[in-house]
Amino acid sequence: MTTTDAPLSGVTVLDLSHVYAGPYATLMLAQAGARVVKIEPPAGEHLRRRGAVPGPRYAFAMLNSGKESLALDLKSAEGIALFKRLVIAADVLVENFTPGVMDRLGIGWDALKEINPRLVYAQSSGYGTTGPYATYPAMDLTVQAMAGVVSATGYPGSDPVKSGAAVCDFSAGINLYGAITTALFRRERTGRGGRVEVSMMESVFPMLMSSLSSHYSTGEEVERVGNQHPGLSVAPYSVFATKDGHIAITCEGDHHWRALAVLMGRPELGEDGHYAGVKARVARREEVDELVAEWTGTLTKEEAFERLRAAKVPSAPVRTVAEVASDPHLVARGYLYPQDHPELGPITAMSSPITFEDSDGPARSAHPLHADAERLLRDLLAVGVEEYVQLAATGAFGTQPKSAG
Repeated sequence: MTTTDAPLSGVTVLDLSHVYAGPYATLMLAQAGARVVKIEPPAGEHLRRRGAVPGPRYAFAMLNSGKESLALDLKSAEGIALFKRLVIAADVLVENFTPGVMDRLGIGWDALKEINPRLVYAQSSGYGTTGPYATYPAMDLTVQAMAGVVSATGYPGSDPVKSGAAVCDFSAGINLYGAITTALFRRERTGRGGRVEVSMMESVFPMLMSSLSSHYSTGEEVERVGNQHPGLSVAPYSVFATKDGHIAITCEGDHHWRALAVLMGRPELGEDGHYAGVKARVARREEVDELVAEWTGTLTKEEAFERLRAAKVPSAPVRTVAEVASDPHLVARGYLYPQDHPELGPITAMSSPITFEDSDGPARSAHPLHADAERLLRDLLAVGVEEYVQLAATGAFGTQPKSAG
């Protein structure tokens, strides 16, 4: 399958987004074959500029692979004029600024739909563009706090803890990708573009489903339960210490418990009325956990996992970030792949979790800031060399060089 056969081949996306949520959505669009034009301020977007701390630069590289780069000064009249020309040639615009920023620049949805009625205008923000929280500053941590994620995470009686993963940013990115592709499907049927919106808070809310169901059914506040099931409806359901680390084990069905009892050398526990049914085990979950921990403590995490896997008991070793960063399964599937980055050198990059039948995969190049400007403007707007030099002279690109080479 060639790039022109990809599902979103022929779709042009203008990506004004920054940090995680928007760039993850546009990464998936690029991996599905769309031409994604990463439009950044003259100095680059936030992650690209955080050179003093190396981590963000790697995050930027991973999230923006396969996108073409163009720097525009959207605080200048010349930059805005060129941007509007690009909007006419585009199918999708993606932004995740604080609500109101694009309108103040004169390039919000109401303005852009007049010059391109087929445009899909996609925006993501912490709390959405309406409602009491619309103007609240929003980062992943603050949305986790507002949405109940922090409150639900941690051990009983301990301080609340944020999720170690950026769950609000990336859940919003996933939903934003879905919103864009849905809007493109509607456009195919109706010919109309439209504005789609994704809230980080609303994207992460369903992830609290077990805790929410407990609250809605009892009316009570939901306490933190550590590694236990948030709804306290499964046992064992926890992380257990081993000789060299930890392993996660859950017995969703009674047959799992019976298999685990055999592994523990206590087959009678599988039939004992005190433990045989899930309701009984939940009532004695601390006792059940002690029985399991006694067994796992005699094994390494890989030894325990091998035995549990053979017995078809749901389980997994607790792996470190370093262990999963080069996961052989993800490498074998092509999700993780090596990339020779023009600024960082050899790095590990990631693809989209969505795969398409008979696809060889998209182009996976990395692009320095503004590196694609001349070619992009030639392809999309028929801008020649002379006009490009004139645009650069007007300051439309900010302080970028007059020729991108």
